[in-house]
Amino acid sequence: MGKDGNPKYSELTPADLRKIVIAACCGTLIEWYDFFVFGSLSATVSGQFYSASTPTGSQIAWLAANAVGFIFRPFGSLVFGYIGDAIGRKFTFTLTLLLMGTCTFLCGVLPTSEQAGGSSGPGVVLIILRIIQGLAVGGEYGGAATYIAEHCPHAERGFWTSFLQLQATAGFVLSLIMITIFHAVCGADDFTRFGWRFPFIMSIFLVGFSLYLRMHMKESPMFAESKAKGRMKGKNILVESFTKPYNLYYVCLSLFGATMGQGCAFYTNQFYLLTFVQDKIPAKKEFNTGYLLLLIPALLAMPFYPLVGHLSDRFGRKPFMVAGLALTAILVYPMWMGITAYGPGNNYSPALIGFIAWLGIVFVAMCYGPIAAFMVELFPTPIRYTSMSFPYHIGNGIFGGLVPVLGKIAATNTGNPYGGLYFPIACCAVSAILCLFLVPETSGRDIELLSFNGEYDQPDSKDVAEVAPDNAFLAADGVSA
Repeated sequence: MGKDGNPKYSELTPADLRKIVIAACCGTLIEWYDFFVFGSLSATVSGQFYSASTPTGSQIAWLAANAVGFIFRPFGSLVFGYIGDAIGRKFTFTLTLLLMGTCTFLCGVLPTSEQAGGSSGPGVVLIILRIIQGLAVGGEYGGAATYIAEHCPHAERGFWTSFLQLQATAGFVLSLIMITIFHAVCGADDFTRFGWRFPFIMSIFLVGFSLYLRMHMKESPMFAESKAKGRMKGKNILVESFTKPYNLYYVCLSLFGATMGQGCAFYTNQFYLLTFVQDKIPAKKEFNTGYLLLLIPALLAMPFYPLVGHLSDRFGRKPFMVAGLALTAILVYPMWMGITAYGPGNNYSPALIGFIAWLGIVFVAMCYGPIAAFMVELFPTPIRYTSMSFPYHIGNGIFGGLVPVLGKIAATNTGNPYGGLYFPIACCAVSAILCLFLVPETSGRDIELLSFNGEYDQPDSKDVAEVAPDNAFLAADGVSA
């Protein structure tokens, strides 16, 4: 037992771990569900909040409002990461879930500009909601990732944390299902008038279920043990995370050598791809076709997340991360050309378009599946929440989150429908190279004993711990404490 009476990870059964993973993943599912609902409805709802001179301009304004939330995610990671490392994982990511879910619900009941008498107020309020949500989301992922990782065995960390990564595609799938159902039930005209609100409002049930689960969770035993030992006594979390050479080096390396490219690969191969397909199938009568063309491939690609997570426990995180990043950088441009070649008006083949979409999501699973395990294995317990959250949300929130709006602007201004791909291609290529040559292999590290300078603390004589063989990685990377 831990010093607070909670069971240590070595005492947890598979059933216990499944409950922990489900409770932690629910909030992350809501995070991604909201993002995809908001982004997927850009063509339908944007004109009701932002009155630009063209439909494309209104759509860009809607996507920009979404991007504002992404820009605030890194700030949220600092605020809630600090709280999570100072107070606890459970309290913090329960708070972020409540804030995040409330904002999603309010997006569904917000009056449109016309309902507000032509006022721009609803558009401004929408941006404020996205900012608050962005701050909350900044603390959600790091809390969930550390919570799962600090409960599971070292040899299975990639597998168990991969279910957290799976929620990204699960949120994508759930959003497409909900939009498709309500569009079919309401009809095209009523869906445009009011039916679009239901996918946002329905999220309240997910939030309630997730809060119920999280309120019955216990604190991470690894965090409780670290706090009981006073490992942060006399230390400042932000100073230790971002000014000490070892941690600062790996914050930067995890950003540019992993999450920057991973974030771009994810948003390009799922969300940006959805807007691209929707542009190819713009007719109202074919509304659901664009969603189904990505819904089915996404469902078929979901098993690859736990598969890659499991394999990364055996063969390492780096091979899969490098492969996913490199394949996206090399193949995404010709893949999108293939979607155009087999789109309506040409040799229309939904099966081939679906296969291309499936392949892109498999690439995402390769680089995204091991990312949570990789990130938590870089940093010690007292500052893990903060240190991993910040680079993750810079990579996914800034680099990845801006891909759709920057891509739309680039494609519109250049007249090249693939002009928006150059940015994510460059980011994926740079991250693949840095990951291959500079990023250390982290699989198998004993994160319970990891110290502030990347070496291992000596376990207490009464603790049972298997120290991973890779305890000289700091010296091998040439980083001084």
